[in-house]
Amino acid sequence: MTKFTAAAFVFLTCMTLLFTTEVISARLQLRCQCVKMYSGKPINPKLIQTVQKIPAGAQCKNMEIIATLKNGQMCLNPENEWVKEITKE
Repeated sequence: MTKFTAAAFVFLTCMTLLFTTEVISARLQLRCQCVKMYSGKPINPKLIQTVQKIPAGAQCKNMEIIATLKNGQMCLNPENEWVKEITKE
């Protein structure tokens, strides 16, 4: 009976740690600023006022590119070639 109780305790402890780790990961992911990314045809550079490049880090596992346009902000897909061109330093 003692072996069963110890095994159950270890199992429950492992499951709790696994669940806690997944919840923390989900919270970190929710801190990303970009929920949806634009992957369509290239945007005319004249419409883009600023481009902000946010590297992947503790707050978000994805690199984010946020373009400020005359009519608001838009998240751009960092994998698109035209986005790579406008973010070259």
